[in-house]
Amino acid sequence: MAALHPDDNPKFMDEIRRLNNTFGIGLIKLNSEDVYESEILFPSKVNQEIDRDTVNRLASENVDFNDFLKLIAEDCKLGKVKSQYDKILTPEELSEYIKNKRIN
Repeated sequence: MAALHPDDNPKFMDEIRRLNNTFGIGLIKLNSEDVYESEILFPSKVNQEIDRDTVNRLASENVDFNDFLKLIAEDCKLGKVKSQYDKILTPEELSEYIKNKRIN
């Protein structure tokens, strides 16, 4: 997860720490002026096991996530990527995107 101005409230940071420890969710403090100066507050971690209960809960609560899972399942069955996913931007492209969208 990336945020321009993450809340530095101790309760919020404790919750992010808990999510990081439990699910490996990371947090990046994004620098909109220079993405190379962004700061990793909590590094993400790879978890080899999927918490299916959490995935099912998220899919039932979020239509976009549910649709995303369906696309992944289709691509896995085909053995190739046929679906359209968000493009991964280079740091330069991200800086340009931030500038064009006037995000700061």
